Amino acid sequence: MASAHDRAVLQAIFNPTSPFGDITGSNQEDELTDDDSEFDPELIKQVKDLELQGVLAAESGDLHTALQHFNQAISVLPQRASAYNNRAQTKRLQGDIKGAVDDLEHAISLSRGAGRSACQALVQRGLLLRLAGRDEEAQVDFQRAAGLGSEFARQQAILLNPYAALCNRMLSEVINKLRNPEMQ
Repeated sequence: MASAHDRAVLQAIFNPTSPFGDITGSNQEDELTDDDSEFDPELIKQVKDLELQGVLAAESGDLHTALQHFNQAISVLPQRASAYNNRAQTKRLQGDIKGAVDDLEHAISLSRGAGRSACQALVQRGLLLRLAGRDEEAQVDFQRAAGLGSEFARQQAILLNPYAALCNRMLSEVINKLRNPEMQ
């Protein structure tokens, strides 16, 4: 049985772009939930059903219907962040980047920067910021989402950090030299 240190060393060898010490498969984002205890359980059930219908409509390419479902979910429980995340994705797919960012910012605010909805909204906003060439702002969002447990956000934050990228590249070169000493 390998120790945590052994697993971290192996992780650095087999995945040199990850920060030293990270272990693949330990994505805490999967374990995140939103605290819905402040809402009526019947309303939560109704809203989750509307969101599911919206997601299914979006996956089938019917963005107009998806948007209608997300709008209904928001009208039922406007204080819940999840539907704003989903609506943001739909708006993004429709090309409404400003509307998507507005919804993501609203989701982050409603969630108070905690839980699954905050994590997803931060990652989505980070990606939109990165696409807009606003890498420093994107890195802040990715770092916040990584702090909530998103492995994807952690990887994006590393890619945007020139010092971490340099350290990872140097570590990769050292490991390659150790693997192939005759190629020096």
